[in-house]
Amino acid sequence: MHPVAAGGGVEDEDDERRRQSKLEEALEIKSLRRIISAYLNYPEASEEDVRRYERSFRMLPPAHKALLSHYPLKFQRLRRCISVNSYFIFNILQAFEPPLDLSQDIDVCDGPHLENVPNNHNVSGVNNVCSSRSTCASKRLHTSNSDQACYEEGSNTVHSPPIVTTNKEVDNSGHRESITDGHTSGVECIRETHNCCGNDSNGDVSSPSRTWLDPSLQLHVPLVDVDKVRCIVRNIVRDWAAEGQKERDQCYKPILEELDALFADRSKKSPPACLVPGAGLGRLALEISCLGFISQGNEFSYYMMICSNFILNHCQTAGEWTIYPWIHSNCNSLSDSDQLRPVTVPDIHPASAGITEGFSMCGGDFVEVYNDPNQVGVWDAVVTCFFIDTAHNIIEYIEIISRILKDGGVWINLGPLLYHFADVYGQDEMSVELSLEDVRRVALHYGFHFEKESTVETTYTTNPRSMMQNRYYAAFWTMRKRSATMEHQPPLTERNS
Repeated sequence: MHPVAAGGGVEDEDDERRRQSKLEEALEIKSLRRIISAYLNYPEASEEDVRRYERSFRMLPPAHKALLSHYPLKFQRLRRCISVNSYFIFNILQAFEPPLDLSQDIDVCDGPHLENVPNNHNVSGVNNVCSSRSTCASKRLHTSNSDQACYEEGSNTVHSPPIVTTNKEVDNSGHRESITDGHTSGVECIRETHNCCGNDSNGDVSSPSRTWLDPSLQLHVPLVDVDKVRCIVRNIVRDWAAEGQKERDQCYKPILEELDALFADRSKKSPPACLVPGAGLGRLALEISCLGFISQGNEFSYYMMICSNFILNHCQTAGEWTIYPWIHSNCNSLSDSDQLRPVTVPDIHPASAGITEGFSMCGGDFVEVYNDPNQVGVWDAVVTCFFIDTAHNIIEYIEIISRILKDGGVWINLGPLLYHFADVYGQDEMSVELSLEDVRRVALHYGFHFEKESTVETTYTTNPRSMMQNRYYAAFWTMRKRSATMEHQPPLTERNS
């Protein structure tokens, strides 16, 4: 009786594992569909904004309307700008290669427990740097679906140099002109783009690899999700437009100059390795690579990853695309022309920027990816820019940074302490919010000593022509790891289990 029971128990465990795996994959698919749907819902949500503006205009008394006789034309211009942005967004989605089959049936997991799938952009298959669906790039400047891990087993070196893959130039000039000069709504633009781009070099959107773009799979998502897409458009300006150069000079230039000075004798044959957690759309990580470092960006947000994949891998020339990033706010505008002004991106061609072999982007949660024994003592430098306050537990971030740095390695940080989870009310979200003084004290505990410390005044994704400019007085420091005092301790997840 006992062997049978034991065998039955093993089978039950296997069934439970398969069921749990299927449920997790379904959750991943639903979460990723929601993010893609946020991108696809951009034109409709933007069109609704314009309709709201029009309703308010119609409510004005005739005498007041007469003072704003140019407004109907402004609304037309807004719709054209939305159409251009929508075309850009759809091209971003066409270039994306999901790590999962998003067209598969997920009814198996429908139920109350899925009604509020957390929109944390975390797909468990891309959390671990050594997982079978790791998102680390090894064959492109950036990819969201590589089958290889970032590091060879037992090796401290980044994978083979990225090979930039580009698509054949596609002549979309006629279509762009129709978008710019016509009166097509944003929603119609998406449909037209779907038809006209079906046979381009990115692949037919009706083919099996693009069935996840089928409108029948599109979800109705909260407006807050669409706002994240608008935020991505502003981030594109910060990282990849000439208009963002001032902000990049404020934030990235001090970091790049510090790295250049600290590793002045770096070898081209064996370049130092630098990790950039919270890499966003990848510009800082790319600039570090161009300085002669093996550079790896790490990013958690799939909103960011979908967009950075397009810019890093699929943009073929500088200034290839036009976007209208400022159209979604009527506040603090100096003029309609400022609000509706175009911005061309990218300001440089990433593939021609002069990257060092080994540049990569790795998707996943910083703690889960880098709190791994294979990451101990791997990195010569860790650069954090507007990142450390994204932590639920900033102490955990500091401990992991110390663990993954080599003895004598440096941690360069620039950013505020605007803790992202500090104001999450009514949810069971952990948030440990340290003062700068406590951050220093914790860093000293984990083997760091300060070499430089100052304050940098900067903005973040700010419209440079807006009447409102939010400024940070960001902490900027260089710390060096004294010793490997934490190296032989097990990862935090093991100690906390």
